[in-house]
Amino acid sequence: MSKKRAVVSLGHEALGYTILEQWDAVKVTAKALADLIESDYQLTITHSNGPQVSMIHKAMTELRRIYIDYTPAPMCVCSAMSQGYVGYDIQNALRAELLNRGISKPVSTILTQVTVDPYDEAFYEPTKVIGRYMSREDAEIEIKKGNYVVEEPGKGFRRVVAAPKPINIVEIDAIRTLADADQVVIACGGGGIPVIEQNHVLKGASAVIEKDSIAGRLADELAADELIILTGVPCVYRHFQTDNPEPLHTLTTAEARELTAQGEFGEGTMLPKIEAAVSYLEKNPAGSVLITSLSAVKDAIKGKDGTRITHA
Repeated sequence: MSKKRAVVSLGHEALGYTILEQWDAVKVTAKALADLIESDYQLTITHSNGPQVSMIHKAMTELRRIYIDYTPAPMCVCSAMSQGYVGYDIQNALRAELLNRGISKPVSTILTQVTVDPYDEAFYEPTKVIGRYMSREDAEIEIKKGNYVVEEPGKGFRRVVAAPKPINIVEIDAIRTLADADQVVIACGGGGIPVIEQNHVLKGASAVIEKDSIAGRLADELAADELIILTGVPCVYRHFQTDNPEPLHTLTTAEARELTAQGEFGEGTMLPKIEAAVSYLEKNPAGSVLITSLSAVKDAIKGKDGTRITHA
């Protein structure tokens, strides 16, 4: 295939935080993705789902509170729901944008499962906060179920789940087949549905997977030429959120490791993206990573903006 194969990771800005926000946001996102397709990229797209899966989990929990005989939905089911819901909006918006430009190209969403290690240390120290604020009484019920909760002073308690490292993408063969056919694929949404394999049976795990981590794994599995991570800033910065932030338009993996060791990248913001970039490039040294914003990506692929990371 002569086209450049890229995995694109979409952040919260590409989707919004509510149903109505998402309807508007995906129209803007679709334009940026269509620009990449017009620039001769074959795209496999993954996306965040933090607000979406939290909304679904909250709704399902409240439904259980109202209808006592209703079975509450586990996290893995909420994750699957969010994949379908977000993928549906992205694929329809992108399909419409492509047709408006005279491009007829299939766009599809694959519900994707990702295996995790049941003994991953993350299960012993959950960090990802999800769902509604609870009273102390409700929090105690969750604790009795074996779930973890954290208190936010003045607001209440919220559930926290593990964020284990991904092992295998279960549906990778289907994703690869569609990508090889030059179709647009939306997969591994929200990091994928976390599952644990037990005697050939996949069982859902009470966890979430870091979406940038799975984007790097997906780019590796597809032998992508490029990993494009779209976030809220146009490029990576040294001394971010200070009076003198320094834009970094190029980085090597060696430089990225050094800056990581110096604590330059925020744990919940830029650090996962840098780690995903380094991991992907270690296995695909001929590839490259572009970190930029949705609005800047058209210029960034031409070298006019963004941060380009290469192996060294």
